[in-house]
Amino acid sequence: MNHTPAMLPRTRTGWLLIATGFAALALAPFAVSSYHVELLTTALIAAMLALSLQLLVGVTGLVSLGHGAFYGLAAYVVYFLSPEGAAKPMWMTLPIAMAAAALAAFIVGLFALRTKGFFFLMVTLAFGQMIFFVFHDTGIGGGTDGAYLAKPTVSALGYTLELPRRQRPIGTFYVALIQLILMYAALAALLSTLYGRTLEGIRINESRMRAIGFDTQRAKLIAFTLAGALAGAAGHMWAMHRGVVNPEIVGWHKSAEALLMILLGGLGTLHGPIIGAIAYLGLTEVAQLVTERKLLVEGLVILAAVLILPKGLSGLGYRRKSKAGTKTGGRE
Repeated sequence: MNHTPAMLPRTRTGWLLIATGFAALALAPFAVSSYHVELLTTALIAAMLALSLQLLVGVTGLVSLGHGAFYGLAAYVVYFLSPEGAAKPMWMTLPIAMAAAALAAFIVGLFALRTKGFFFLMVTLAFGQMIFFVFHDTGIGGGTDGAYLAKPTVSALGYTLELPRRQRPIGTFYVALIQLILMYAALAALLSTLYGRTLEGIRINESRMRAIGFDTQRAKLIAFTLAGALAGAAGHMWAMHRGVVNPEIVGWHKSAEALLMILLGGLGTLHGPIIGAIAYLGLTEVAQLVTERKLLVEGLVILAAVLILPKGLSGLGYRRKSKAGTKTGGRE
């Protein structure tokens, strides 16, 4: 009997493919231009946000439109800690940004998780918009135009990693990649625990989980808070990458984009959001090059992908496997 969580690879080949994918990303800066390194860094940060949301959507069955607010809030925390000209070490800014995002998620979760389904979706959207309007058209964080900040430094034990200007994008890329790998590994480990199985059980049948004695409300609140903290890590990385904050990064559309990435990559796998984020950013770049109406192209391609590939891009391998199984009588 296979006890591997459904969202994780069940074979060594699956894990090898994931490791190969991360290795390919690690080698990418040596094969592409500096512009594409910047683009890949943006994709990795988007993957971090989508992966954090997958803990709610794919694992627990909670669809939130307020998740982007925790992402943007963390970026603003970096700005408050490191205004322009006053850089702080990453080991200081990252935990504080994640803690602030987690606290906000905990408070929102206390209220939002009293509701379910469509009402939960709308309550998270409402709280997200409240956080958005804290920074929009106010003097906080530079108002509508936003503000520049001093990018956090990578330092420890009195040593600071300093790179020449041309190599800084590559350094930022690897910082983002390492965080993404650690986030994936942490969530994979979480899914393998009893708590992870509890969250999957809540997604499948919350009433049954409650009937056999699990405190589902507490489990969901922990997941909501943890997802907010991970979104905070992504927001911190955005501030570290761009060196600027504005209300746009707090808006509900960030949550919508993350949901699109999850659907495009695959709702049923943990690595789906990573594939979806890279594919989404790649699609945006190509659409921008071929037409002025890139949103129309993006929408048509995503719609086609969802209709043709209900399991997302990460489900392509499973689809081929199922076809092969059908031809051989369904035996593995």
